[in-house]
Amino acid sequence: MVDLLWYARTMNEQVAFDAMMHEVCVEKGWCGSVVGGERRHVTDFLPARGEVTADQFVMWLFAADGVDPSDDSAKWQAHYDELREAFVRHMGGDKADVERLKWYDS
Repeated sequence: MVDLLWYARTMNEQVAFDAMMHEVCVEKGWCGSVVGGERRHVTDFLPARGEVTADQFVMWLFAADGVDPSDDSAKWQAHYDELREAFVRHMGGDKADVERLKWYDS
């Protein structure tokens, strides 16, 4: 028998990640790019296990787009703040277990 509470919680977490990725990619344009001849996406930077902080996730979004925010921190600060806020809002805090950072259909 399927544990319906576990299933509902898992579905909510996966939907939360999908919603966050929709916001940061589709709405804000942080979808990854080709960097050094290789395609990159934020999910390429996720560790195999452990926690991911909002700050790590935002830095990986920048890295996937080939952006070094330290080059002009004033220019990138508003983007950083928006992306961090999206993580916190969708993931329910400033850190999340990497297991929660998976696509709904994976």
